[in-house]
Amino acid sequence: MLVILGKETSINVRKVMWTCEELGIPFTLEEWGTGFRSMGDPNFLALNPNAMIPVIQDAGFVLWESNSIIRYLANHYDGETLYPVDTKSRAIIDQWVDWQASTLNPSWSYAFQALVRQSPSHQDPTQINQSHRQWSAYMAILDAQLQKTKGYVAGEAFSLADIPIGLSVNRWFETPLTHPLLPALNTYYDRLAERPGFLAYGRNGIP
Repeated sequence: MLVILGKETSINVRKVMWTCEELGIPFTLEEWGTGFRSMGDPNFLALNPNAMIPVIQDAGFVLWESNSIIRYLANHYDGETLYPVDTKSRAIIDQWVDWQASTLNPSWSYAFQALVRQSPSHQDPTQINQSHRQWSAYMAILDAQLQKTKGYVAGEAFSLADIPIGLSVNRWFETPLTHPLLPALNTYYDRLAERPGFLAYGRNGIP
C-alpha cells in the first residue's frame, strides 16, 4: 500500500491525499512534521534530505515534491482522466499546476502567515496589504480563466490542475480578509464541493 509521510493539515500533503481519493488509491498516512515526528530524524532525511513533507513510499519507490508526486500518481495509476496523454492538454494542466506553485503561492504567503497562522514575524501591516493586493490580483487572473473555460481550470473537465488550485482557492476563502467579487471563482468553489475528495481534503475547514 502507498505510504504518505506528512500531516493532514499540510496543504501539500492534502494535495496528495486528494489525488489518491480521485484515483481510488488506498494509502496510509504516517504523521511527520511539526507536532509529530521530526523531519530532522535521520530516517526521514534518508528519504528527503530537504526535511520537507510530503514524501511517498510506493513499493520501495520514494518520491518527494508534491507536484511531482501527484503527476507520478496520475501516470502510474491510470489517471488519464485527470492527466491526459495528449501533449497539448497535458501542457495546459502543467502550466496551471506550476503557476500555483511558482506564482500564486508566494503571493499569499505573508498574509496567510499573518492572518491564519498568527505568526509574530509576519505582522507588518504594509506587507500584509501588499500580499493581499498581489493575492487578489492573481485570483482575478484565475477568475478570468474560469470565465473562459466555464468549468475547471484547464478546461471543461476536472483535471489534475484543479487539485492544487482548488486547495489554494479554499485557502483564499478561509483566510479572514476582504475578498473582491469574483463570480466565476465562487461558482468554481461550489462546483468543487460536489467532489468527495475536496470535501475530505480541501473544503474541510483547514486553510
